Amino acid sequence: MYQYEQDKDNLLARLKRAEGQMKGIMRMVEEGRYCPDILQQVSAVTAAMDEVSLILLRSHINGCVKDAIEQHQGDETIEDLIAVVRKVIRR
Repeated sequence: MYQYEQDKDNLLARLKRAEGQMKGIMRMVEEGRYCPDILQQVSAVTAAMDEVSLILLRSHINGCVKDAIEQHQGDETIEDLIAVVRKVIRR
């Protein structure tokens, strides 16, 4: 079991909300809405997904990374963590 299982309901709620926002953005584009209004919604989805990423990163650090360090296998796991963080912050 992964650490994020404890936050599963919260994560799913956030993802469903972001999914709804994405559908709203698609409708806005279909309807030809004002660009700044669409961009504001894109920003809201981005912030929501950033929060999901932070919850998952915290879970990964508190679970997988912590366990690997305790088992003296931390070096490789820390390198993997750095690679994951790079992917998350790269845009």
